[in-house]
Amino acid sequence: MKILAVNAGSSSLKFQLLTMPQETVITSGIVERIGSDYAAFILKVNGEKITMTQPILNHKDAVSLVVDALIKYKAIDSLSEIVGVGHRVVQGGELFKESAIITDEVVEQIRSLNDLAPLHNPANITGIEAFRKALPNVIQVAVFDTTFHQTMSEDAFMYASPYEWYKKYGVRKYGFHGTSHQYVSERAAKILNNPHAKIIVAHLGNGASLCAIKDGKSVDTSMGLTPLEGIPMGTRSGNIDPAVLMLIAAKENKTYGEVLDELNKKSGYLGVSGISNDSRDIIDGMNRGDHRATLAHKIQVKRIADYIGSYYVYMGGLDAICFTAGIGENASEIRRDVLEAVKVLGVTVDPVENEKRGERMISTKDSLVKAFIIPTNEEVMIAREVVKLK
Repeated sequence: MKILAVNAGSSSLKFQLLTMPQETVITSGIVERIGSDYAAFILKVNGEKITMTQPILNHKDAVSLVVDALIKYKAIDSLSEIVGVGHRVVQGGELFKESAIITDEVVEQIRSLNDLAPLHNPANITGIEAFRKALPNVIQVAVFDTTFHQTMSEDAFMYASPYEWYKKYGVRKYGFHGTSHQYVSERAAKILNNPHAKIIVAHLGNGASLCAIKDGKSVDTSMGLTPLEGIPMGTRSGNIDPAVLMLIAAKENKTYGEVLDELNKKSGYLGVSGISNDSRDIIDGMNRGDHRATLAHKIQVKRIADYIGSYYVYMGGLDAICFTAGIGENASEIRRDVLEAVKVLGVTVDPVENEKRGERMISTKDSLVKAFIIPTNEEVMIAREVVKLK
């Protein structure tokens, strides 16, 4: 059966068409700069990469373009071959403890959570509505970033803020990147041949989070109410004293919203280094001896190590540390320095294996805690959820 996995952003639409249960990718692509006269459509199909630039005014037009292209470039012969569509939805709150078949009611429930993810959920809904119109007779499933973390206990997900904030407004830690953390931890448990393994997954990309997994379940994660909490990222600050917002708002005559926007979009690697939000540029700066680039790297490494140490204690031990996503899979310097920072836990990096790419163990054979590179595959997880509910 053929399943379409979709990730709709505010101005983008990523997708993969997979054959299930074999989990093979037939085609993949992305529509970028939706709403622009110069939108880009990139499609990988039959060993080719096709790139087009044209006006794409909204997500409905983007979906029509994608659907038409699947037939035009012979990824499918007809739309009837697509038997399910899975949609990534960032925030499921406490309403969704597992993936859900999309109905009008489910769409309204997702919409009710927009305050918890104002940049993401509305865009996810836009993609859902466009595909429901384009493929009205096909099962559509919402797969939430947050559901994997619904197994956290109260001591892990609650803030020490007034309890009424939680009861009235849902103020708590929800966590994100759940499909990635689940995929990687399941793969690690299989490699270790231990379904009860204690695993830490470091999903390190422009957005980044860590997750502690015990017995196959998320017990803690670094992102919180929003993706801003946790470790420093490409442009996000990660954890910061909230009083900073009041101070900077007063000193620079800005609103709290404007300061918060800077913590989301102008901080992290970019804010500290003054160079870039791209880890490759940060590493290049380090190699040139740039102090601020080196500092940006060191701050992130320390924060990652802080979380690993706390999760080690919280789980009462650790079997494996897994690196995934763009930086985690490709930046050997990050992996090397993080593992060096937590070597007291019994993990030693293998310098030769760490320089390679693809799934592999990068710790020495005698390490008490194993370390792995495990490429993530969120689209496969989305497709699996569709198959489960079909």
